Amino acid sequence: MEINAKQRKLLEKNAQGLSALVQIGGAGVTENQITQISRLLDEHELIKIKFNEFKDEKRDLSTEITEKTDATFVRLIGNVLILYRPAKEANDRKFEKDLDNLAK
Repeated sequence: MEINAKQRKLLEKNAQGLSALVQIGGAGVTENQITQISRLLDEHELIKIKFNEFKDEKRDLSTEITEKTDATFVRLIGNVLILYRPAKEANDRKFEKDLDNLAK
């Protein structure tokens, strides 16, 4: 899903109060973490991931995580990645209406 600047700002604003639910440490990005990130996106739609290690590779790892979880890259701020993926069930989508309004 591609998002425009206004949609990105909305998601960033909503992510501001969130804590990082996943931390990338010494083991790097593992398949278990990809599964966990995907599950968390199913539950929350919008999540933060903190890079405690691999800070020099965080851009490449962010791209890898985004692709493997079929998520939308929102922003990489410092060592924190923000990802978005709409809920599978339309009734569970928290941001869809606001994002649709900003798509125009």
